[in-house]
This record gives sequence, C-alpha cells and structure tokens, in this order.
Amino acid sequence: MSVLTSPRGKVEVVHCRRTESQDIFCIKSLIRKFTQKLFGRINIIYLLEKANLAVTLCNDKEEIMAHGIFLDYPNWNVAKQDNWVSVFEELDNEIPCTPLNTLFMHFFVAVDEYSTGCLKEIIRTVFKAVPELYFIFLIVPTYVSLGSTLITVFDLVGNIPCLTYDEDFAVHICHRHDHYPQLHIRKARVEDHDDLMPIFMHYDSTLREIYGEYFLAELIEAQDEENHAVVCEVEGKAVGFMSVCSSVNLPLLHECFDLGPFHGFCVPHPDDLLEPSRESSLQESQDTETKSESQGSQKAAEEPGRNASSEALETQEKDEESSLSGDLPSGDISRHSDEVQDVEQKLSVLSNVGDEDLTLSSESSLPSFLFPEESSHFRPIYLGESTAFCIQLFCIDEKYEARSLDFMSFVFNLFPGKNFCLISVPHLTPEFVLIQNFVKVVPFNNCTLEHDLYVFHRAGLLRSIKIRLATFVDTAGVENLVSTLVLSRQILDDFSQYIEACRDPDGTALQVFVAEVAKQIVGIAVIRKEMDIEYIRSHYNIEDFIYFSHHQQEEHGRLNHFALNPIFRHYTKFFLKEILRLGYKSCLYYPIYPQSRENKIQNSYAHSLTSALHYLVPVRPRRQIVYPLEKLGINAPSKEVSKDQPSYALNHTNRKLTLEPKVTVNARIVVVGASSVGISFLETLVFCSHLKFNNLTLISTHGLPGKKLLGSEQRKFLASDHCFSDKDYALMSLCSWVNVVVGRMTGIDRAAKHVVVSKNEIVFYDHLILCTGQQYQVPCPTGADIDKHLTNREVVEKRELRYTGKVPHNLFILNDEEDCVKALIWMRSNSILTEGKVIVYGNTIDAYTAVETLLHIGMKGACIYFVHPPADSNITCFNNYVIENALQDALAAAGVTVYKDSLLAQWNDGQDPDPIHSASFTTSTKPFRLECSVFFSFYKKNVDYETFKAFNDACLVYDGRLVIDTTFHTNDIAIRAAGSLTKFSNRYYSNEWTHSNFSSKEIGFQLAAAMLSLFDPTLEPMTEPPADLDRLIPMYKGAKIQGGILPGSYHYLHIAKPTIPSPLDVQRSQPDFGSEIITGNAKDGTYFRLYISKHKLVEAITCLSKEPFPVSNYIRLFGQHEQVLNNLCIRFDDKLIPDLYSYFTEPWCMALFHDRFIDLRKELRQILNSKQEADVPSMEQLAYKIVDEEINLNEKPQKYLQRVFEESIYKNLLEKSILDYLHYNQSHLPMYAWPGII
Repeated sequence: MSVLTSPRGKVEVVHCRRTESQDIFCIKSLIRKFTQKLFGRINIIYLLEKANLAVTLCNDKEEIMAHGIFLDYPNWNVAKQDNWVSVFEELDNEIPCTPLNTLFMHFFVAVDEYSTGCLKEIIRTVFKAVPELYFIFLIVPTYVSLGSTLITVFDLVGNIPCLTYDEDFAVHICHRHDHYPQLHIRKARVEDHDDLMPIFMHYDSTLREIYGEYFLAELIEAQDEENHAVVCEVEGKAVGFMSVCSSVNLPLLHECFDLGPFHGFCVPHPDDLLEPSRESSLQESQDTETKSESQGSQKAAEEPGRNASSEALETQEKDEESSLSGDLPSGDISRHSDEVQDVEQKLSVLSNVGDEDLTLSSESSLPSFLFPEESSHFRPIYLGESTAFCIQLFCIDEKYEARSLDFMSFVFNLFPGKNFCLISVPHLTPEFVLIQNFVKVVPFNNCTLEHDLYVFHRAGLLRSIKIRLATFVDTAGVENLVSTLVLSRQILDDFSQYIEACRDPDGTALQVFVAEVAKQIVGIAVIRKEMDIEYIRSHYNIEDFIYFSHHQQEEHGRLNHFALNPIFRHYTKFFLKEILRLGYKSCLYYPIYPQSRENKIQNSYAHSLTSALHYLVPVRPRRQIVYPLEKLGINAPSKEVSKDQPSYALNHTNRKLTLEPKVTVNARIVVVGASSVGISFLETLVFCSHLKFNNLTLISTHGLPGKKLLGSEQRKFLASDHCFSDKDYALMSLCSWVNVVVGRMTGIDRAAKHVVVSKNEIVFYDHLILCTGQQYQVPCPTGADIDKHLTNREVVEKRELRYTGKVPHNLFILNDEEDCVKALIWMRSNSILTEGKVIVYGNTIDAYTAVETLLHIGMKGACIYFVHPPADSNITCFNNYVIENALQDALAAAGVTVYKDSLLAQWNDGQDPDPIHSASFTTSTKPFRLECSVFFSFYKKNVDYETFKAFNDACLVYDGRLVIDTTFHTNDIAIRAAGSLTKFSNRYYSNEWTHSNFSSKEIGFQLAAAMLSLFDPTLEPMTEPPADLDRLIPMYKGAKIQGGILPGSYHYLHIAKPTIPSPLDVQRSQPDFGSEIITGNAKDGTYFRLYISKHKLVEAITCLSKEPFPVSNYIRLFGQHEQVLNNLCIRFDDKLIPDLYSYFTEPWCMALFHDRFIDLRKELRQILNSKQEADVPSMEQLAYKIVDEEINLNEKPQKYLQRVFEESIYKNLLEKSILDYLHYNQSHLPMYAWPGII
C-alpha cells in the first residue's frame, strides 16, 4: 500500500496488482488523444496478450487509477524484436542494456490528477517485481513531447529511425537506481544490533528466548575467518542481516541428500568413490527387487528408453542434473570472476542481480522418497576439500526483500575458495525471495532432517547469459551438454536437422536455441511449430490462459526438448521468455504422453523431460461431446475436433506468464490410497496454476491407476464409478507432479509425523490425507458342517470376523485392476477357462460384472456358480426389479447357476483350504456343496485390517469407520480423511449420512478446497462457522454414478442424486415423488429411465442397453430442467418420444453435452438477476414479488412472467448471449444455425 497526494491535496491509498481482463473497460476510459500520440492507436486486448508484464494501480475502493504495459522488445517498429540489442548499442554504448536487464514501456494511462504519483508507483513496482531489470525504455515520436508526467521519470537518450517509414523516434530511459536501487552490503558491526532486532522480532522471538537479549551482538562479535556477519544498509540504517559460516557438516548432507549433481560440494579427488563396486552393485540390485518402489524410478528401470513417458520423468530430470552439474568447473568460474566484478562496477550505481518473480525450478517431479534401496545403500565417497559455505541466519525488512540476492556477491567474496552457498529451511517455511534463486536438493528416502536444502553456485551470479539460435559451431558444446542424457541421441538428431534444413523432413518448422555463458553452452531448447493447434483448443482449456483469437497460427510452438545447467536454473524463465521473443512465438506447449505398453518409444512423442516443467502451467483437459457422427452428417464437427489421437497431458506457457510468479508450497502432503477421492484431491492441487507443490506424495499398494492393464479386454471385472477413466489419467499425468510410493501403510507415528509403509519404510508428512476407502475382504467361513443339515438361522454368521487362516492361492479378492490382471493371468496359465469351474460369491454390482467378464473371455456358463449371500436389507445393488429380472433371464440363458441366500460354511469340507477344491454353503433350507477351481469373493467391503490397525495404534478415533468432522479433520489436526473410509462424528446426529452417499470426485475436490486455504494467498482465510451451523454436515450435490457391463452383454448406467438409499417402490409411493419417463424394454436391451423430481429436474437416470451408449453425454443430463431438454415431459405425454436413446442423439441436444453449457446457464441466470432499467425490477425480483403476493395477478404467474419477459429488454439480452455462445463454440457445435450463416 502507498499513499498518493494530488496537487490539490487530495489523498488516495493505492496498491499495484497484475492486470486482469475485466480491467480493460476502465483502462480504455483513461485513454486520451495525447495517449494515442505517444503510443499510437493500440488494441488493448491484443497488447495485453503479448505483454510480458502488465500492471494496474487501484485505490482502496478497487477503482483503477493507472495502468502500464511492458514488453521485452521496442514499440513503433524501430527494431526487429529479435535484434534490437545492436540498435541500442549503436545509440549509446555506455548503457549496457541486454534482454535480461531491459523492458520497454508500450503503454501508460492514469487518472490525470494523480498521474505523476501513479507512474512512479508503477515503475517502482516493476523494478521490484523483476529484480534483474535495470532499464525501462520509452520510445515516442520525436515531434511529441513526453508531457508533464512521463518526463519526471524518463530521460532522453537519443533518436533512432523507424524500419517501416521515414520518421525518427526519441528514446527515453528510466534507471533502476532512481526507484528501487541496489542495497549496499557491508560487514556487520555491533552497533547494527538496535536496527536489526526489530526486524528479527517481527518474524520470530525464538532466538532471543533461547540465546538471550543480545544474541545478535554476540554473533556479530564472534566473527572470524570461518564465520562472517554482513548487513545490507539503506541511508545508513541496517535493514537486513546474513550470517555465513564455512564449516558445513558435509557427512550428514552426504547421507541425507543426493549431492551427485554437485560432486558432494567437494573438490574432485583422484580417490573419490562415485559408483559402487560391481559386486556390491549386483548384491544391491538383488536386494531391491523385492522392495516396494517409487513408480517413476520403477518404470525408468524397466524401460530405460522410454523417457518420453510421464512415468519416467522423475528419473530423467535427475539424470539431466547429473550430466549438467560439472559444465562450469571451478577453473572456468575463477577465470570469469573478473567479468563479474567488471559488470558489478559498471552497474554499481544502478543495481545488482536479484530475483523475486523468477521462481526456482522445483524438484517435485523427482521422488523425495525412493523405496527400491535399503537405507544403507551405496553413498558416494568424496575425499576432496569442501567447496561450500552455509547461511546460518538470514533476515531482511519486507520493504527490501526483493533485493535479497544483493548479499550473494559480497558473501562469495568473503570465501574466495568456495563455489557453493547452502541454506536449509524447515519444510513449512514459505519460499522467500532469496531461495527462489537457489536450486532445491533432492533428499534420499531415509532423510530424517526436518529441513529442505537449497544450493546456489558462484557462477549463478554471472549476468552475461545470452540466448540465441544455434549454429554449427555449437555442435561440440551441445554434445558435451547432453552427453549423459538418456535422450541425447534424439536431441542431437534434432540439432543436426536444424543445422541442415531448419525444418523436419515433413516440412514442420524447427528451431534450436542455446544458452551461452562465458562462451560455453549451458542450455539447449528445441521447439517446433505447433501443428495441432485446433485440436489443442478444442480438447484443452487453453483459453483459461490466452485469448485465442489474438494469436496467429505461426505464433504457437511446441517445446520438444529443454536442458539447462542447474547452476543457472534461476534463469529458466528468462530462457523461455527469450525463446518466445527470438522465435516470434507467443505460446509454447509441452505434451507428456502416457506410458507405452509395448515398451517402444515413438519418435514423434520422444520429448526429453523439460527441467522447466514447473515454470509451465498444466492445462485442464476439456470434456468432449460424444457425437452421433452418422446422424449429424455434414453438420458434424471437423476432423480436427473429433479425431481420436493418443491422449497426452498438456503444459503451457505464454508471454504473459514469463514474469508471473508461482507460490511455492514445500509442505509435505502425503496421500494414502489411490481411490477416486485421493486422485481427485491430487488433481485439484496439481491444476492450481499459480501454486507449485514440491512435496506431493501418494502411497498406494499398486501405485497410480490408469496403466491400461486390461486395455485389450473389452470387459472389466469391476464396475466403474465413472469418476476417472484410463484416458483421464493420461490427460492428467499425475506422476509428473506426484511422488509415488508403492506399498501398504502399516503404521502412523503421530508424534514423529511419519507413515510406516510395508512395515519397515518411513514417509514423513506435514499433512496426512487418508482416503484408502473400503475393500472386499477374505470371507470368513462359518465352519458349519453341512452333513448336519444346518440352516442359516442355526449358524452363527461370522461376517464381522476377520479371516485369520491361510489364504488359498486360488481365492481372488478383486479390488483394483492389478488384482484383476493377476486373476486373469492365473486362470489362463492354469487352463481354468476351458476346464475349470468358478464360484462367484457376492451380490454386488462387481459380482455381476465379474460373471459377465468370465463369460466374455470364454468360460462356459455351466461352469460358473453365482452364489448370493443373504442380503443385509431389502435394497439390492440395482434397486430396480425390471433390471434384476432381465439379468436373471440372461444368467439362465447363459447357463449360469444362481444360488440365493447362501452363506459360506467351509472350504474343502474343513480341511486344508489351499487350494480350494470345493465350497460348502448353508441356506434357509437345504445346504449344498460345489466343486470349484477358482473362488471369487465380492462379499462385504470393509476397511482393510492393516489400515485399521494403523489407525487404532495411532489412537485415531475409530467407530466402525474413521471419525471425522465437517472439515475432514480426524482427532489429529495434521491428519484429514475422506471417502468411504470415514463417518461423521456422532455429535452431528447424522449416522445415516457418510461420504459413501456422495460422489467421490466431488468429495476429493472439496477436501482439496478445504486445504488450499492453508497455502493459497489469493484465497480469503476461512472463517469459523456460527456455533449452530457447526453441527450441520455438508451436503454435496454431485451425482453418484455406477456402471458396467452385466451378464447378457447389457451396458448398464445408473446416475442418481445423493440420498439415503430406499427401495424404489417406497420412493414411488411418496406423495412428492415426481414422475418417471421410461422407454424401451429391459430384456430387449433398450431400457432408458429418467426420474423427474417435483421441481421438474432430472434427478436419476438408468440405462440398460445391448449397445454401447455415450455415458459422458448422459451424465450431463443430470440436474437439467425438463424444459431445457426440449420440453421433455410434454413431448413424452404426447407420445412423441418412443426412444430416449434416439432422442438424445438428435442435433438440438448437442449443446447440453458441451462442457461450457454450464457457463452459459450461469450467464443467463446472471442476466435475469441483474437490474437492467432503473425503475423496473429484475426478473428475479419480479418472481419473488409474485411468490410473496405483492402483485395482484389476473392471470397465471407463469404466463404473466412470460409476457413481461417477452416485452422487456431481457429477451434480447438472452438471445444475444446464446448466439454469442454458439458462435464462440462453433467448432464443437457446427450443427446450430445463427443469423448470418443461412
């Protein structure tokens, strides 16, 4: 916040922020004729799209006071955007301007009364936001004076001609030192104590409490050759402090962190042991085979060539760092130290390097906890002298925090023989400006330190980095740079192709850029012209980041390879910004393709991992309409929109994002369980584009789902909740952002804040998220002897007891895709499909889908016994007798024998159960015995025993399920839980409602939303609910879905509103039931049921069809008003809808399935709620008045409202909004006509 005073004495409190699209109208109102003379006639939206930085100044009422736009190349076409440096060097070679330290003001407007103060505030904000910026240029026609405002900040440098027409332009400059200068750094003195203590106390008083009132003075007095204290000074006052020490506990760091990329922070020594001996390596590899693995490292080990896949990204980035770490040896650094000093002396009155907005590239994609190795696995041994010093204490006034990096040059000079500066910070410490320039070091899996380690190399101070197009001369440097990368061959092939032809053999434009420091190649990037831009626009929400119409086809590029020496990692954003400038691009895209099952690498997808991944933003995929292409004919969308190609996760950056900071979150967030809730939670965090989560970890028995293990099988053993499909997992690529620990949670240590995995591995957490869900368990036989002819009534059922005996190897409990694959492989290898008999025990929908899968893969129906245990209630899994009757007929037709109300009594007549040869059951009448080769159990889902024991041993409150409150908290503030694993506390008196009643995807989203308030500074802090509301459980509105392929090859789908289950007949008997619309016949496979509530909303959908149908389309019908469905009820009553399947393939309904239809509904609702005329109530207000009987009507309320609507301005506004929607989305909705096309 700053205070501006006008010449007339008026005062405004103002603040700066990034410009948003909704500011454009107010910005245009500030434009004057003089503005156009200075900057030309400008399209504000277009300029904002291409701007590197746009700043808006607002007062405390959020009224826009001023606005400035800055780009990295000159306006008025005085120089080409890729070659302006030479022009300005000729103008004045005393000004050392470079693309790194220079921006150009392309536009400025302000409220006239405060214009001078607004300009200075914006300029100061820009220098603060971009610490490496030294100069801002302003170019105007020579015949135009700057005016009374701009002349207060800008000084004339000279004139340069225009490239396009015969006219000169005046160049003006603004220097950093006039607005936000470099800090003066010096050795600390005892008298600095009084200046520094208030700064320390502002942040924390712990040090004073531990070491006493004068700890800082004592620290300053204790300086010697190994310990130094320095301060930064402004106008004679110390405003920041740094204590550095050359004594570093390297053995501890070697044990806890992977320091290979930095040679252990030691001078190379001939006797260094960098790799294990061959014998120990072989022994280690044998030991690790049985260990649970991080998914990324596991896949990389299995398929060393498949680094284009998302599963192997983690390991490749690690390899990349290892290969690049030594490119600037200490000799080179010392050789160029003079250059550093020269530049500093030349710019000493201006500024020094700093960085607030260029955030550090994180190592989140590197697994923080790698489990394939023993805790005592090989560690390199470094015998050379230490080349590192550490920062012990650091503090700086918030006002000057953006200049934190000014300390670094001074402290490196204090230790001439040291090349690395280290700093460690607690995990929960927000990433402050200083360490945004550091590289985060990857910890080993057994690291017990509660700190993150960051490193900065002396060469990082070099500001002579230059980005340029590659030439043939760079060949040796590029080969050296990428020599140890797994994809080095592909990078070099692309490099050679560029040198030879600048395009691929198919004609695609190709560009290769290199980063050069001190005549050494330290980085390379390969980009191609993006050829699939229409596909990207239609399949991804790219318009969350850009206005598509303002970007030309040739301005879109695809990033294929990116490698940068980690010493210069803090220049990654600058590298990307220069790629866009030099390549005449405005957008870059980086696709991540899923793992290939064939273990083959396809060249077109062979992209190296970009170490810049965290500087890009992940783009959410768009839900696609399933089009009836044959029915649409020529009105179908283009092939670019409807084509089916391999799915990939898309990452993006553009000119606007190159100077946009991300908030780094180092908190260790550990998710246990890859359930739909857990995946939804992670998805929500990952797609927060302005946040960078460094420590997301998933603990799962089989790693991330979505491996397409049953991809070739048409049928799946298990039913689906339609939250996520294999394609959805490919579009998310969670393994690029989440560390995956493969194993089972067996313990929780709340005091030490760690999870025990597979009984002997430890994963530390700051926030633990439990969403393991419930699983089918091994059934516990009652032990009843069927020879005694006992009935179910006479048998003590052991459903609540845990089976503790030997688990037969031919008993299969299917809970996920891996279990299904294991069962399928075993059955095929043991010839069960042709010779064996199978018992399927259970009455859930999964039992039905398993029977259908067995039939589909070739088992004879006569060899399948479908045994239903006694039901707990009169509500079946389908809750629809019509469907159940159709399935019974289908099972009978297939020859499957069905047994009802049968309770498992014994395996093998009470003998050794492994393997199972027979199973005995009791019924309500006569017991029976069945021979079998395989036993599938889908009986009773429950919390896994090991999971329960972990909760119980950790003293988490468990009452049948894990107890939580309305904000997902357990009785431990650091542990949250969600999903079917949980129940609400008894204090809510709502035991019938649990998370099982709601959509898992929505639960995961709400869980993430509840946690984001802890990390996202843009969100308002959560307020405590009133005391009475705290007793109410949250009610979620998302549809609960289940579906699958049932016996008889019936495709089944059921979508319903969250509710407490009750029999369908009971629902129908209620007075407020609503109505049903049913077409077709279940046995014929044409059944389609819609339940319309009393409010005329679609609240349940049930489909049973012999033919596949577009599930994603039908899901969009949920919650729609029947009138939106083309007056569905009236048409059905008039017998105009014989078949709902056909009805919902008609062209008119395609808009309902469009992903942005919900936005249209909100916009139309907003129009009706808004007051368009001063003395006329809005349509919403009018409706309320009718309900409150404030208006006497002579006609029906609906007719009255319709008549008023027809005569009002609202009708035209709604029509315009709908036509704009159709026009804007015409690529997806070409089947609609609008004025002008017919």
